[in-house]
Amino acid sequence: MTKEYFSHKHLLGIQGLHPPEIQEILDLSDRYVEQNRGGDKKQSSLRGRTVINLFYESSTRTRTSFELAGKRLGADVINMQVSASSVNKGETLIDTAMTLNAMHADILCVRHPDSGAVKLLSQKVNCAVINGGDGSHEHPTQALLDALTIRRRKGRLGGLTVAICGDVLHSRVARSNIYLLNTMGARVRLVAPRTLLPAQAQRLGVEVFHDMREGLADCDVVMMLRVQNERMKGSFIPSIREYFRFFGLDYEKLACAKPDAMVMHPGPMNRGVEIDSDLADDVERSVIREQVEMGVAVRMACFDILARNLAGA
Repeated sequence: MTKEYFSHKHLLGIQGLHPPEIQEILDLSDRYVEQNRGGDKKQSSLRGRTVINLFYESSTRTRTSFELAGKRLGADVINMQVSASSVNKGETLIDTAMTLNAMHADILCVRHPDSGAVKLLSQKVNCAVINGGDGSHEHPTQALLDALTIRRRKGRLGGLTVAICGDVLHSRVARSNIYLLNTMGARVRLVAPRTLLPAQAQRLGVEVFHDMREGLADCDVVMMLRVQNERMKGSFIPSIREYFRFFGLDYEKLACAKPDAMVMHPGPMNRGVEIDSDLADDVERSVIREQVEMGVAVRMACFDILARNLAGA
């Protein structure tokens, strides 16, 4: 049996994880990919365990992926949809933690609009917590599934050049990917208008470009980000048409990358805004559908590892 490196009770972010810990999750995820492609997709390693999905923001892809992952491992899965407008910070979140403790859940998957809310909740509950996205902070399982997708296509992460393009400022996906790719030895570029980059972005250990053609030159991976209009207060881009002209990915801009460069997008896509529709559906270049498949396997691996850590606590 391989040595286990991931000994944390929670998965709150990628920042702070070491290469062997990330490697362990990806290796186990690989095994779940093959299981999910087989005839018998279910197993019983989480039988008797309860997984609760607590989403304060709407989600289809991530919540369904967590639900399917839990059920394929034999867990009882409960979805708790919470209206963000009815939730206050602080005491209400603590009250929620008390309620969840009374339910004796084993694993809690949380998405919350406020950065840091998931960490606060993890300090108040008795179960393991997985961050399904908190504000503009982190989205660790998305970065893990992206890394798995890249590794299965390219055979490695180290030494690759990855361009992360678009609305970096509001993207928790970008942050988690930056942390993971840097940790695993990839070279990361951010390509975005100045209005959609965090202050002092270079401190994240990346190269910054404001021109798509320059930023994509000789890249192995092009990762597009959704323009998050719901998080924008003020004018960040002049118009959708102008944004696509300069920062939307099409075949002409992609030609600047390596001939075998793969195209990614965490979804949901704004077709004709971040990415050309034909390119998004091009199975020779786009791995967007693969990312969805990898998401189930990665979340199964995370459930598996955290459940084993709970058993050994």
